[in-house]
Amino acid sequence: MKLRYLFIILALLVMAPFALLLLGVYTGTDVRFMIEVAVVVAIIYLVFFYRRVVRPLDTIADGIDLLSAQDFSSNLTKVGQAEADRIVELFNRLMGEVKNERLRLREQNHFLDLLVKVSPMGVVILDFKEQVTLMNPAACRFLNVDDDCTGKVLWSIDSELLAEISKIPNGQNATVRLTGARVFHCSRLSFLDRGFNRPFIIIEQLTNEIHKAEKGAYEKVIRMIAHEVNNSMGGITSTLNAVSDALTSVTKDTLEGDVKDILQVIKVCEERGYNMSRFITGFANVVKIPTPNLCRVNINDCVKPCIGFMQHLCQEKGIELRTSLTADTVVVAADTLLFEQVMVNIVKNSVESIGQGGVITIDTLSSPARIVVTDNGAGILRENEVSLFTPFFSTKANGQGLGLMFIREILTAHGCSFSLKTDGDGLTRFVICFP
Repeated sequence: MKLRYLFIILALLVMAPFALLLLGVYTGTDVRFMIEVAVVVAIIYLVFFYRRVVRPLDTIADGIDLLSAQDFSSNLTKVGQAEADRIVELFNRLMGEVKNERLRLREQNHFLDLLVKVSPMGVVILDFKEQVTLMNPAACRFLNVDDDCTGKVLWSIDSELLAEISKIPNGQNATVRLTGARVFHCSRLSFLDRGFNRPFIIIEQLTNEIHKAEKGAYEKVIRMIAHEVNNSMGGITSTLNAVSDALTSVTKDTLEGDVKDILQVIKVCEERGYNMSRFITGFANVVKIPTPNLCRVNINDCVKPCIGFMQHLCQEKGIELRTSLTADTVVVAADTLLFEQVMVNIVKNSVESIGQGGVITIDTLSSPARIVVTDNGAGILRENEVSLFTPFFSTKANGQGLGLMFIREILTAHGCSFSLKTDGDGLTRFVICFP
């Protein structure tokens, strides 16, 4: 029975004793017994009404409590009242749908969390105040951040890459080059959250792919040029030697002035040919770097073997070479022979940057394991820092760009990260970080 009919019956039963009383007053009839019967019936009906109406309301109140507590695993029991049972059925169905939807969203979020966590791309999600709410391990690695940045304003974090990303307009992407030949593709995007655009950043590392592409291109070109030049120079210098010997044997000791000039020109051409061969061989050697034979060694052993040679290199220019090697035992994976060549090339570049009378300092540090070579030379312009390790780039007037290419190939093969730049104190630092 519907609630309105139950309420009408209750109203009639409540009004019945008064009606009987009025009837007795006007007719003079004794209606006490009828009034008592009406009261008893009303009381019985009130009990019935409570069970059919008030108790369902209590059940609905219990459902509201469940919603408030976000307990979507419980259901309500039917109470035998049509309207209330319809509400109970609707409530139970909604609770089941909400429970399933929450479970589905939880599973999706768990999957997305795992996907973001293991993604090789850096992902940084911000709130509406541009504070970090999520930063996956790849992003921490790219931004060179060790601690938990959750809750920090992203742009307050000290990071060279972030400084470049901040220059990218919202909704766009760009390729960013950093010191140490690091290349990233960065995107500043947003997604809708509660009707508002919420920003996030995606960082993709392109360093290895670009290095492989560059190396594949210049290896092919260098080998072809080296082959053609060496073959041509070999034939030319051989011909010049033969002509020189023929002229010398014909004229013997009575060389005329014109013949002497010709022989001198031939000699100059021979020297130029040999220099050209050595020049192109230098390029060819860059692509013939052997695969490192990695061994577990103390980080100081990457520096000590060539200190004597580097001291001599510096003394010739009146430059003081200082070393500060860590007292801790720091074991790294390195090929000490190849690292000797790296250190010699780095110090040689510092010597050339200083010229005469300066200081070069070599430090080995333990946390993290790294080698730092510092000089007080002329310094590097900011616009040149990002191009230093690109093929054949050089800031020297007659430089070929081979030294830094050689260093880059060896350090990359070791899995090391590295950077070369002039800091705010005017000192230039070459930093090598071991993996």
